[in-house]
Amino acid sequence: MSDLFAPLADEMAERSRPLADRLRPKSLAEVTGQEHLTGADGVLSRMLATGSLGSMIFWGPPGTGKTTVARLLANETDLAFEQLSAIFSGVADLKKAFDAARARRMSGRQTLLFVDEIHRFNRAQQDSFLPVMEDGTVILVGATTENPSFELNAALLSRARVLTFKSHAEESLGRLLERAEALEGKSLPLDDEARVSLVRMADGDGRAILTLAEEVWRSAREGETFDAEALQELVQRRAPVYDKSQDGHYNLISALHKAVRGSDPDAALYYLCRMFDAGESPLFLGRRLVRMASEDIGLADPQALVVANAAKDAYDFLGSPEGELALAEACIYLACAPKSNAAYVAYKAAMRAAKEHGSLLPPKHILNAPTKLMKSEGYGSGYQYDHDTPDAFSGQDYFPEKMGRHTFYDPPERGFERDIRKRLDYWANLRQRKQAENGEDD
Repeated sequence: MSDLFAPLADEMAERSRPLADRLRPKSLAEVTGQEHLTGADGVLSRMLATGSLGSMIFWGPPGTGKTTVARLLANETDLAFEQLSAIFSGVADLKKAFDAARARRMSGRQTLLFVDEIHRFNRAQQDSFLPVMEDGTVILVGATTENPSFELNAALLSRARVLTFKSHAEESLGRLLERAEALEGKSLPLDDEARVSLVRMADGDGRAILTLAEEVWRSAREGETFDAEALQELVQRRAPVYDKSQDGHYNLISALHKAVRGSDPDAALYYLCRMFDAGESPLFLGRRLVRMASEDIGLADPQALVVANAAKDAYDFLGSPEGELALAEACIYLACAPKSNAAYVAYKAAMRAAKEHGSLLPPKHILNAPTKLMKSEGYGSGYQYDHDTPDAFSGQDYFPEKMGRHTFYDPPERGFERDIRKRLDYWANLRQRKQAENGEDD
């Protein structure tokens, strides 16, 4: 009797597995969205064709197939596959895995050791991989969502090739949905607009879109079709892929800064709102806007810094969500303002000069002489009080004598700095004239 129900039990067990697990590719050719690695001319396909694999680091966002590809590589090269997670593993687990790999090697079989979230291992733990990589005990495949250049030891990176996994494009997510519908034998109960919305909700994550599809199928009544609004209410909008301590955070703030610098208020506002939506601290964003005002706008529009600082203070006063509008207003203002990094460049140049000439004393004529000794040494001698001179400009030299005059600030002909340029040119000409009258060299 039990044999009669065995097929039914197997079918029920199969259907109880998550859709993402049931749709795992069986070969590299079935992998979607990573054609630059798994396509006919992809890096991994070429490695398999030569029959030789080396240690690798898979770098990319969640849901792009890093674990699946590692398993497929082991299957297609007849390597023993062993998996560890750096979140749950310690030194003892690593030692056990290395010992098992050595035993397999003695019997003639190599091990592909897949380490998920490898960046979570500390430096000493990462260094422990080096001997077993060098002697061929394991082929290491590490997976990370973080930039390997920052998170992994240089010694480890020098022994492994970094391969970048890309977020799924809308087209590849669409193909995943089609495969899911073929497996389930039914279409998703979504209209065209809702289907597009579902793809966007997944945010490039293949696992996420299959999980969302399962939620839709579970929730739909007989004959029901969801539009975009109903879908939004149904799935309660999946949280964006964003970790305030990781790459998503840095990528979006970089995009926001560059959109402001590039004078694109629409793109800047979009990235600002994405960060609001992902739960980023508005005060962090306020501080970044203040930085943008001083770095990328500067004196081309002196009001930019005032506006950015006022917006930060307004948020601090109003809180969320009311205060977010002030930050959005500042973001638009900064993006629309004339741009200049002249003050930023001048600051860096002056800082370099300060480090190079930091031991030089200012010229004696601009130093006060509070004692008779200092007066006898020439302190303050020859100083001209600018307000007592014609045009309130003496034209004196204020740099250390051994250093000579330097030009750090070079304002462009844009925004308010056009007026500053006129003033500086006027003073430069006046200085030359006064020096010529006094018989001084320029």
